[in-house]
Amino acid sequence: MNAYSIWVMEYAWVANYHLSGLIYGAHNQGHRKLPYGYVLIKGQGQIALVDVGYNHKAYGQVLATTYGVENWHPPKTVLAECGVAPEDVTSVFITHAHFDHMGNIEDFPKATFYLQEREISKWVWAMSLDRRFRWLMLGIDPADIMRAVDLARQGRLVAVDGDREDVLPGIDIHPAFDTHTWGSMYLRVRNDLARNSANTWVFAGDLVYTYENLCGTEAEDPQYIPVGLATGSQYNLVMASEAMVQAAGGNCYRVIPVHEERLKDLYPSRITKTGLRITELALADGETSRVKG
Repeated sequence: MNAYSIWVMEYAWVANYHLSGLIYGAHNQGHRKLPYGYVLIKGQGQIALVDVGYNHKAYGQVLATTYGVENWHPPKTVLAECGVAPEDVTSVFITHAHFDHMGNIEDFPKATFYLQEREISKWVWAMSLDRRFRWLMLGIDPADIMRAVDLARQGRLVAVDGDREDVLPGIDIHPAFDTHTWGSMYLRVRNDLARNSANTWVFAGDLVYTYENLCGTEAEDPQYIPVGLATGSQYNLVMASEAMVQAAGGNCYRVIPVHEERLKDLYPSRITKTGLRITELALADGETSRVKG
């Protein structure tokens, strides 16, 4: 039994992203397509997202151009492939505040947003530093931080401090402090709603970019290799990888990195008329597949 239907929704991509940015130490080893996406979770009377992408305007567009982002489409177009409108979204879980994960808050006017308190407070602190510390702001649009603060003014921000179970039925939040960012977090979905679930998914944000981060490069000798960008530490990233794999019942392929192009090799998917991919991880009872005719 699946309590939730779950899809990974691609909304843009970088055609040739340097591998050393994805896998720590993979210098001069080429490039790889890097999808940009978010996760749609539907069921139990809820429509939730893990992250929201970015809005292709202002400084968000500047950052996207810098990173070589192509084929961007707004949530209205992307979510329509699953019969959902942005106004239908009730809850949003922001894994971290980088522009491609938190830069489209304003498109979801009825949603409650969940974010680690440490994530927002540390970015405000970083914004206050002298210009010579600007590397710390890599990947951040300061306007996104201000929009998150405004969510608090509207009563639509839940600033979480650490773990929180059953935020929605069967959905838990877990922090990964001082890793990819200061207040990154991941989401665990117990899709059978059981406390000791045998049907668990973990949504990693950017704690993991690719399955090499979780499995290494040699199938017979697996290892954790952290992502190439850590505001915190690589050690903390490795420990977070272990925590996520254990939360997924020991199955690293149940830890989902939205930037992983090879999800299509593991789970059913299709390309939409816009050239973007939908990957279907689970279907709740009565839900129609969005990838099969």
